[in-house]
Amino acid sequence: MNINLFFQAITKFILGVVLVGLLIFLPAGTFSFLNGWLFMAVLFVPMFLTGLIMMFKNPELLKKRLNAKEEQKEQNLVVKLSGVMFLAGFIIAGLGYRFDWYILPKGITISAVVVFLLAYILYLEILRENTYLSRTIEVQEKQKVIDTGLYGIVRHPMYSVTVLLFLTIPLILGSIYSFLIFLFYPFIIAKRIKGEEEFLENELAGYREYKQKVK
Repeated sequence: MNINLFFQAITKFILGVVLVGLLIFLPAGTFSFLNGWLFMAVLFVPMFLTGLIMMFKNPELLKKRLNAKEEQKEQNLVVKLSGVMFLAGFIIAGLGYRFDWYILPKGITISAVVVFLLAYILYLEILRENTYLSRTIEVQEKQKVIDTGLYGIVRHPMYSVTVLLFLTIPLILGSIYSFLIFLFYPFIIAKRIKGEEEFLENELAGYREYKQKVK
């Protein structure tokens, strides 16, 4: 096991838990925000288990997933817009609990949890299918086009899954107002996809042909 990678992964994981917790519970003004705890559980428990599996099965992929620094200016803007969306969405959800704004029915919250977990299973399948899947837009050494499995159905299954994951987050938190903020995500990710497609067409052999074959 790569000790440096392990400490890098566990440090980022802990920082993520603390940051998301602060963004949710600080505006809520209490730790009694049950929807907040539910979201923390469905997000970080699968994330921890996934990271643990990658640590032993595919540490190189884990290393790629930990690197979120975009070199391209336009894509860096997309990352920042996503960050603002998350920041605003979590804070609004917490404030909604504190000031007793409209809270979504439990049935919607439970349904959102089910969709989130199913989407996370698809996310794991995508990681299994595509070992080149870094968080930054790049072409790696010996990289080839993946056109089987979910990649034979849609060109960007990872982004399709993140739409499901991110749009269910505010529903798990019980906030319709936060959901309205997260509705910006499909537009943000569409901008990222456009830039990524242009990059891959020029830099990855066979991608133009792949575009013609898969929607």
